[in-house]
Amino acid sequence: MDLPATFRTATLTRTTSETDIALSLALDGTGTAKLGTGIGFFDHMLTAFSRHGGFDLTLSATGDLQIDAHHTVEDVGIVLGAAFRQALGEKRGITRFGHALVPMDEALAEAAVDISGRAHLAWNVPFERDMLGSMDTQLFEEFFRAFAGNALITLHITRRAGSNAHHVAEAAFKAAARALRMAVALDPRALDAIPSTKGAL
Repeated sequence: MDLPATFRTATLTRTTSETDIALSLALDGTGTAKLGTGIGFFDHMLTAFSRHGGFDLTLSATGDLQIDAHHTVEDVGIVLGAAFRQALGEKRGITRFGHALVPMDEALAEAAVDISGRAHLAWNVPFERDMLGSMDTQLFEEFFRAFAGNALITLHITRRAGSNAHHVAEAAFKAAARALRMAVALDPRALDAIPSTKGAL
């Protein structure tokens, strides 16, 4: 028996010589996150992503952090993106497009998404600091690139204002989450339709 669209979920694992990741995702959740990546600031951002997207996310990741956080952050993006793609299925009935402009004190971030079946990240989020906690700020782009590439979505994230790196990062994650929440929402006027003139996404 097929579950209704409100049970859009995915559970994935991925093991390489660099990381071991187990992830469960529910798109129609309450924003509950149970996370453990070994990277405190990354967990903080993923918690905000889950809460503001309304996604239930359970994630366990172990990686070669003795080298640096790159492999863990990128591979979490890979698995989370693949889980999004799997949970969406045919994408029937979704809104498809989403947009959010989110402030965090002096910072302002904008995100726009098209669940298009085409992978693309446009990233324009400069940081005034190289590190936040133990996390290199360059890795935020790597995470979103891996996520967009495996979710097969077009995602634009832009810093509109901000000097505090923590605020900029948090605004970016919240904006991405809010845009995705809008894009995956079901359109009550077209629940049986795939939102494309091609008939497929």
